[in-house]
Amino acid sequence: MEWLSLITDVGFPIVAAIVGGYFVFLTLNFILTGVLDSIKQQRMFAIALDNRVKTMNNEIVRIDVKMCQAFGIQPDMDRIARADGQKDARKD
Repeated sequence: MEWLSLITDVGFPIVAAIVGGYFVFLTLNFILTGVLDSIKQQRMFAIALDNRVKTMNNEIVRIDVKMCQAFGIQPDMDRIARADGQKDARKD
């Protein structure tokens, strides 16, 4: 009965526009929720790949220094200095 009294007070087109706006709101909310979940997942993948790159960089510098020591070559100090102070991204 409340709907009928609302329709008689403000008119059918206004009530229809309000109901239509509510359904548009629900649809957009549903779509944006799915998009945000996808963005969060992509961000998680990007962070994981960044950690792997940092780990590989540290490993390459370590191997380079060991090879230079094995062959008696002076290691590239600029490369070591650039990597110095960076934390290893591994969790182990």
